[in-house]
Amino acid sequence: MIEALYESDCPALKLLARGKVRDLYEVDDETLLFVATDRISAYDVIMKTPVAGKGKILTQISVFWFEFLKDVAPNHLITADVDAMPASVQQYRDQLRGRSLLVRRVEVLPVEAIVRGYLSGSGWKEYRARGTVCGLELPADLRESQRLPAPLFTPSTKADYGGHDENIHPDRCAEIIGADRTAEVARTAIDLYTRAAEYAAGRGIIIADTKFEFGVDSRGALMLVDEALTPDSSRFWPSCAYKVGRAQESYDKQYLRDYLTSIDFDMATPIDLPPTVLDNTLKKYIEAYVKLTGNRPDLD
Repeated sequence: MIEALYESDCPALKLLARGKVRDLYEVDDETLLFVATDRISAYDVIMKTPVAGKGKILTQISVFWFEFLKDVAPNHLITADVDAMPASVQQYRDQLRGRSLLVRRVEVLPVEAIVRGYLSGSGWKEYRARGTVCGLELPADLRESQRLPAPLFTPSTKADYGGHDENIHPDRCAEIIGADRTAEVARTAIDLYTRAAEYAAGRGIIIADTKFEFGVDSRGALMLVDEALTPDSSRFWPSCAYKVGRAQESYDKQYLRDYLTSIDFDMATPIDLPPTVLDNTLKKYIEAYVKLTGNRPDLD
């Protein structure tokens, strides 16, 4: 049985933050430690019950994509091998193995770069109401889950712990991080999405949309940070079941969102999840990993 990790405990390291899923520690002036716990969130609410093994799958998927996309954009990963990390980290190897990343310390941009290739989720909801996504005009008569004419950069704010991200127009993003940086982020995010989507399509997965985070190093160079194209940050659809005009089957946490909708979840209060929801969510994450990489995730 896989042992769940709801919250990491590394007292010799300085805890900088606990996010919805990841705990962030300072290792030294140049490096940080990202720990992917088994916490799961939906609608920006962290559930009370963890999905045992989820953090390891997320970490291994991110490592795969960081390597695959490194020629598109540099990333912050130094190593995912605990035994290659400093001694201050290695002492927690039993807790961290398979779910931690030693990364370069950079200045993280205060926006998230969402790229949409298909019309779904909050984008579909806004389009039905106003014919736009993040205020961007789209052609008339598009249908739910339809592929967009071109991938769309739709940024969002980054909420504090317990808060809600907010979709914003690219012009608002430019006000926050500058017009030149926004253009660079948009171009890089779309290039990353396009390369990943082409690869995933050959493995039977449609990447409907995804969220990237970027940082800037000491030289001002843009760098991909946090996670990359995981079921937590993306919508993965099985291409064999894809059909325009309806919601899609998925390999991501849409299963959890659908369950919460079925019980009239109030979108605010953390709850315990039943074993069937936990098990089925983990199965979907594992299936996504296997389809994308051709390997089984290491959950030991």
